[in-house]
Amino acid sequence: MKIKILEKTKAKDFDLEIILVNSIEELGEKKELLESLDFKIKDEVSIFLPESKKIYSAFEEFNYDSLAICIANAIKKASTTKFKTAKLVLNNTLEENFKALVEGSILGAYKFENYKSEKNKNELELNFIVETKNSKLTSILEESKIIASSVNSARDMVNTAPADFTPKSFAQEAQSIAKEFDLECEVFGEKYLEKQKMMSMHSVGRASVHESQLIHLRYKPKKAKTKIVLVGKGLTYDSGGLSLKPADFMVTMKADKSGGVAVLNTIKTIAALKLPIEVHAIVGAVENMIGGNAYKPDDILRAKNGKTIEVRNTDAEGRLVLADCLCYAQDEIKDIDYIFDFATLTGACVVGLGEYTTGIMGNCEELKQKALISCQNSGEYATKLDFNRYLKKCIKSEIADVCNISNTRYGGAITAGMFLDNFIYEENKNKWIHFDIAGPAFVEKSWGYNPYGASGTGVRMAVQFIKDLIN
Repeated sequence: MKIKILEKTKAKDFDLEIILVNSIEELGEKKELLESLDFKIKDEVSIFLPESKKIYSAFEEFNYDSLAICIANAIKKASTTKFKTAKLVLNNTLEENFKALVEGSILGAYKFENYKSEKNKNELELNFIVETKNSKLTSILEESKIIASSVNSARDMVNTAPADFTPKSFAQEAQSIAKEFDLECEVFGEKYLEKQKMMSMHSVGRASVHESQLIHLRYKPKKAKTKIVLVGKGLTYDSGGLSLKPADFMVTMKADKSGGVAVLNTIKTIAALKLPIEVHAIVGAVENMIGGNAYKPDDILRAKNGKTIEVRNTDAEGRLVLADCLCYAQDEIKDIDYIFDFATLTGACVVGLGEYTTGIMGNCEELKQKALISCQNSGEYATKLDFNRYLKKCIKSEIADVCNISNTRYGGAITAGMFLDNFIYEENKNKWIHFDIAGPAFVEKSWGYNPYGASGTGVRMAVQFIKDLIN
């Protein structure tokens, strides 16, 4: 959607007016009418009055979430009409929350219609009306448009059907980003994985007709303040392998690429914003399928760092891919300041935290706390999950260095994070954060400003976290 900032003196006539309401008393002469229509000051409540061409949308608090939901709800109402333009008059308080309004508008307007025969072609132009246009608002608008557009791009990628988004599709997306922003890009196939002894990742994808791809994007601006490595799980489809998922659990597994997608769109955003940070984005793009060549429960795999892994469940495949990708990152990139991985890693994280919250894990309490604050400031939900010595014993193997699943049904998100810790080198232990985005990455019902399907989780939190680390 198109978004502009206009001064009151330059404002023209618009088809619609959007009014954000925090108090019923603000409604003046419309109060009685709206109350009779059961309008309440609650998030996700909005009313369209056709005769006056006004949309009233309620919000409970002056915070990112409440305001983003509020404006998104209004935009959705507007999309049910044939009107082309809308205005929203900003007061000082709304100006202070401008980021939420811009991002909420763009994220709320999102629709995935790639596979629909009939598409909604109505595109709304939203005009924010202010007393005086200033550089701060303009800067927020431009930055928020870039971030929200990247989130929507991530949504598109995740929502794309697995037949149309294979590991090579992942590589093509990376190459397209590299071309657009003049980034370095390398893509490696299965022969490279074999040569580099990345047999943990290689084994997961070997039964697929689609060759696994190791993707490495580099954004290297002059005078970079820090060096950050992003690693993403890119399972373009996860059948579970020979530990085959039940049919109802297999649906939505196109979303198992969400971590890799988040990583690609984060580096794209960083490049678009021209931030003074060297960023490396590494994605293990793999399809986990069944066949005569599939890896098996009872197999012993050797990762790039030489550690052996006992496979007891082929559906715990994402951590096997990430293990080698994390090793590759640390072997190939010197003097890393921070290393973050993003993955739809465990159903246990969804069970423990619900569908809307990311789990943050790592060894450094201070870094985890910074990540949590950044996530919350970005508009995403997250919480910390702590490692402990007793859960570590649950992934001990009698015949290998480590087992790919726990020997208990409890604490599965944490034991998966502790499995990854085996592949973080000693010098990087306190520089690493693992983000388990299994819950919010893909939800089969709309929530807040997120529609059915992919949410683009990870992009906003990663960008905010990276920005906070250099400020």
